[in-house]
Parts: sequence; structure tokens; C-alpha cells
Amino acid sequence: MTQKEWRFCPDCGSPLEWGALAGAERQLCYSPGCGFVRWDNPLPVVAAVIECVDQGGAILLARNHAWPELMFALVTGFLEKGESPDDAVAREVKEEVNLDTESVSLLGVYPFFRKNEILIGYHVKARGEIRLNEELAEFRLVRPEQLRPWPQATGQAVRDWMLREGLPLPEVVEGNLYAHADI
Repeated sequence: MTQKEWRFCPDCGSPLEWGALAGAERQLCYSPGCGFVRWDNPLPVVAAVIECVDQGGAILLARNHAWPELMFALVTGFLEKGESPDDAVAREVKEEVNLDTESVSLLGVYPFFRKNEILIGYHVKARGEIRLNEELAEFRLVRPEQLRPWPQATGQAVRDWMLREGLPLPEVVEGNLYAHADI
């Protein structure tokens, strides 16, 4: 199981029990007339390799308040109901760093098993005055040739962007969560 166990059915309030369904162990409600199944499907999340076109093409990396010092990664966020992934990534860039999106292009889709998420990675060209929202502690602008993709989650989108741009890939150190600690 990837997420915290639920104790009660969100539909009828009865206790949930573990049982086999569709080839996997799932939390089920056996209450007569209910039949709720907790599928525990991964959540779609957008991630942005933000190229700041008015900052010489530097890539914006951000640090969330909840992360350790010196840990930077891509701006990410959840889709809102009825929102396309393209619109979601542009909204997240505006909400989190106040930049106006000029273009978005899909880089790829990546599993993030630890958080039970599917990351939809985009290259976002944006401009404007960078202002962080309350989620973010700080940011760094990194020249593309200085990027070092990390093996986890959003680092895969960085790798794919670098390959698409014809940039050389430095050695990736497995287990390195501290992206760009020395920049």
C-alpha cells in the first residue's frame, strides 16, 4: 500500500476491510448496499522545467518550505477538477512563482511510486518578475549547462529536457535528493 490506510468507508461510514479484488489487495466496504472500493490509484501531478526567457534562458528550481536546506527541484502541482494538464502547469507556474507562461510542451510522463503519483512533465517558457508564494522558501536560476538531473521523480523530466536540448548529461548519483546543493 502506498497511502495511509483508511479506517471507514467515505460513502456509508462502515469499517473498511482488506480483500482481494481485480488482482490486488484493496480496502473494501462489505456493508449491504454499499460496495465501496478504495482503488488507491495514483494522482496526476504536473511538473515544470521552467525556462526563464527573460533571464537568459536560465532554469528555475525552487525549494519548498518543508524540504531540507539546499534541496531544489521543479515547480509541481495537482490538477484542478476539469483542468487540462497543459492549463494546470501554466496555472501552477503563475501561482507558485508569478511567471507568465508563453508556451508549454510535453516532456514525458513519469511514475513517482513513493508518493503514488504520476508526474506529467512539461517544458515551460515563461517570463516576468519572480515572486514566490507561501509554499516556497527560495529559488535558484541555473544555467542549462549546469543542470544535473536527479534520478527521482522530477529529475527524469530534467534529464529528458536536457537530452531534447542536446545538452550533455552529467553523471547521475543514485539516491541524491539534494539537487543543485552546490550551485
